[in-house]
Amino acid sequence: METPASTEFDARPDTVMFNEVQLLLAEKRTSLSTMRAGIAVFAFPLSVLSVLIATSKSYEIHEVLHWLVPLLLLNLGLVALGVYLITRAIVRIQRYDRLLDELKRKNKRLAELLD
Repeated sequence: METPASTEFDARPDTVMFNEVQLLLAEKRTSLSTMRAGIAVFAFPLSVLSVLIATSKSYEIHEVLHWLVPLLLLNLGLVALGVYLITRAIVRIQRYDRLLDELKRKNKRLAELLD
């Protein structure tokens, strides 16, 4: 006959495992949010450049070069930041997927829930 203490002890590893999975899934959601922010940061300079190209007949480039060069440098910086955020998010998502796969291999019940 099992005592309540032994039942609680048997459930503890499952509880710890499920807490680990919850943590990994929360971290994965955070990485997806980072990727979404990176895509938005990456898209903004492209929209600014498309407006500049669309209105290029309204101005002479050599007359507004002192405004255009800093704007292009800022856009380049935003594109670099967007690429960094997207790359970092993809690497982290892959890492969390590997850790989740490892936990699923260790626990059949967990594999049934996550697949």
